[in-house]
Amino acid sequence: MSHLLFIETGYGIDVHGQDVTTAAVRAVRDAIHRNSMPGITRLLPNNDLNNMRVTIRLAVPADKDRIDYDKVKAEIPYGTVHIEVMDGGMAAPSGIVLKDKNDKNDLMYVVNASVEVGY
Repeated sequence: MSHLLFIETGYGIDVHGQDVTTAAVRAVRDAIHRNSMPGITRLLPNNDLNNMRVTIRLAVPADKDRIDYDKVKAEIPYGTVHIEVMDGGMAAPSGIVLKDKNDKNDLMYVVNASVEVGY
């Protein structure tokens, strides 16, 4: 990405089920759902949203290899999405194990996301 236009951060939690993809999707949603970029098409090459480049950086506490990249990418409706995953986030006790919620243990996973938009 040669022209960075926008960065937003967010976090997502999966309290039950220990699913890092669920937490990652929620982190991306948190980063982007309070924002509107009405002038972005004027800034992109050929005024085309498909020329937008998005880099998503995820800080994940566990199971980095189990992230469903397609589900995370689906949160971004336009452009080309690149995902980078790194150590981080948090695994903290939820205080309860709920078998009907597919809990494997009592941990809840917190994922941090940085969403960069440019071209």
